[in-house]
Amino acid sequence: MDKAPLTEHLFELRNRIVISLITVGIAFGACFYYSEYLFTILTFPMRNTISFSLNNPYLSIIPAQRDDLTLVFLAPAEALWMHLKISLVSAALISLPVIFFELWRFISPGLKDKEKKYVLPFVLTATFLFLLGALFCFIIVLPFAMNFLLNYKTENIKPMISVESYIDFCLKFILAFGAVFELPVVLVFLTRMGIVTTEFLAKNRKYAVLIAFVVAALITPTPDAFNQTLMAVPMLILYEAGLLASRILNRKKKSLEENT
Repeated sequence: MDKAPLTEHLFELRNRIVISLITVGIAFGACFYYSEYLFTILTFPMRNTISFSLNNPYLSIIPAQRDDLTLVFLAPAEALWMHLKISLVSAALISLPVIFFELWRFISPGLKDKEKKYVLPFVLTATFLFLLGALFCFIIVLPFAMNFLLNYKTENIKPMISVESYIDFCLKFILAFGAVFELPVVLVFLTRMGIVTTEFLAKNRKYAVLIAFVVAALITPTPDAFNQTLMAVPMLILYEAGLLASRILNRKKKSLEENT
């Protein structure tokens, strides 16, 4: 495999970024047109809460008693910036398949021919996991967080939340959870590149548990242990999924090397 000069790598990186930005820009135009509808969807965690039960239905959505709570904007341009932020993040989520595909095209020259065929599984898996993490945060974590924060010792005070604060709060955690759910893809990549081994990951599983709860404590918007567990447990499941996928791929790689 020939080694390309640094300038060629930078030129290639620029092309991948430009294509991704063009895709996001096109999607942004469509999302901005429907930004009011997207904003209504984003108020779901504020207007609903999630209830778990040991009986069927095990999970139910209950409308929160917050009819008097209305988001306000405190600056003339705040409402416009809110629509721009929602449209930009939505456009980025829609463009994820293209972004991951361009990322793969950038790193593929450093891979072997047999490894380049994993482009479709990589794009589909990375996109699915990011969207799954964002959806998990939006449907499960944020309603719990909003219910906790808006009802914690608020008997004598009334919430008046600016639309910018609320949207920033939601979007930051949605993107954070989406990024965290990429853990299996990251682990597979690290093991395939030889940076870490599956034996190392399995041996240090106890540290992964500790790191998962530390990251959950930093990311989750509420200090209670329940919401932190909601974040830490999926991280540990994703860690094990990444470890299992790495082992399977390594076994296939060894068997192919033995047959050739």
